[in-house]
Amino acid sequence: MKTLTLLRHAKSGWDDAVPRDLDRPLNPKGRRAAQAMGREIKAMGLDFDRVLASPAVRVRETIEEAERGLGHALAPEWDRRLYLASAATLLDLVHEQDEGAETLLLVGHNPGLHELVLALVPDAPGRLRDAVAEKYPTAALAEMTLDVPRWRDLAAGSATLTRFVRPRDVDPALGPDDA
Repeated sequence: MKTLTLLRHAKSGWDDAVPRDLDRPLNPKGRRAAQAMGREIKAMGLDFDRVLASPAVRVRETIEEAERGLGHALAPEWDRRLYLASAATLLDLVHEQDEGAETLLLVGHNPGLHELVLALVPDAPGRLRDAVAEKYPTAALAEMTLDVPRWRDLAAGSATLTRFVRPRDVDPALGPDDA
């Protein structure tokens, strides 16, 4: 059995005058959320054989802050294909993975991560899937177990969503700004 975990980058700053979207950094709330999610990853006992991440600054900073909360390095492999990737591209990346890796973490962007969860997890009533369908906020983590022997066997509707954790679930102060 394989485990695929998706982590969306934390909240970025739109006020920073950067020439490219790729260079947009986290805002202070995003930094706090990423650290909190790192602490939660540690508390849940999650470990990853392989970490693939978008090279965007907001993803790099999310990982750095999550590592602070986690207490150790995630040692990501930076892959440009993850930058603003579609669900189809993300699935292609998963299919390419070495069979020796049982647990994979992808760190990237919406709408691709959100759409990938909805494509992989069967459309049936359930609290976790319903929460994902409603919104996949910044710094949220989705964990899916995959009853497949090889990554390339992963197909639509074949995953079980085992966790969906949003920053506000860890710390209510990290909830929506309008709450």
